[in-house]
Amino acid sequence: MTKLNIFIAGHRGMVGSALMRQLQQNPNINLITASREELDLTSQADVHAFFQQQSIDQVYLAAAKVGGIHANNTYPADFIYENLMMEANIINAAHTHGVQKLLFLGSSCIYPKLAEQPMTESALLTGTLEPTNEPYAIAKIAGIKLCESYNRQYGRDYRSVMPTNLYGENDNFHPENSHVIPAMMRRFHEATQAGAKEVVIWGTGTPMREFLHVDDMAAACVHVMNLDITTYEAITQPMLSHINVGTGVDCTIRELAETLAAVTGFTGKLVFDVSKADGAPRKLMDASRLNVMGWQAGISLKEGLASTYYWFIQHQEQLRD
Repeated sequence: MTKLNIFIAGHRGMVGSALMRQLQQNPNINLITASREELDLTSQADVHAFFQQQSIDQVYLAAAKVGGIHANNTYPADFIYENLMMEANIINAAHTHGVQKLLFLGSSCIYPKLAEQPMTESALLTGTLEPTNEPYAIAKIAGIKLCESYNRQYGRDYRSVMPTNLYGENDNFHPENSHVIPAMMRRFHEATQAGAKEVVIWGTGTPMREFLHVDDMAAACVHVMNLDITTYEAITQPMLSHINVGTGVDCTIRELAETLAAVTGFTGKLVFDVSKADGAPRKLMDASRLNVMGWQAGISLKEGLASTYYWFIQHQEQLRD
């Protein structure tokens, strides 16, 4: 049997490495990867040369410049430019070199700041984006529309998935530039190690957020990529083709903090700094479109946080700043 050649763009990132783990289980798949040192995804010439040299059957486009609120606010030009260049180069090169199937990974930040909860796919382009990550969101929306445009004009089968907040091994645990789970996990761990009596949490603890383990995300990606085209097109629309990926369950930031305290063994007090902004009161994805396609998340938040903390403990030395 001929092996399927699959290129994972961004294979060293949190999502890309999870896709590697998922796809490596199939002996009929040959994975193609390239590190940043080997391939500059922001260079159109380099990306086209890479596709010309390889024999690629499918692409998972997981490469992206990502970060939390602080990073998005500080480097808006970097976020919009690099993400636009990477996705445009890869999607165009895939088409030019005859790759029929591609999966683009986006983000829940594509939806309007005041989108009705839970957020459905049809909320896209119906309102103003959250200002702090608007450049990143615009780039991700462009990625969806690139895929749809190549499908409409050239008959390609390029699909898009929009995950909720992801966490898991190979996450970014930087104290300033990371997302809420890795940032809090590191804070709780350091407090436990130091024997601190309290941990400060930004905001009131009342906002509700949804979290998906990255291994669930990888499984969902493979499921969507492998769906029969008839099934996929029956559920989606040519200009509204993206699929939300989430658990359909959310929790308060306070509940998240309490779970993290239990996972990391912190027994001190939680202090909520109400002078810090809460952000949106709720962000929940409507994953019913994906559920109809036959997939549901399988890793509970507590189970996922425990396995992520175990990974964090094993890799502490590499994560020191």
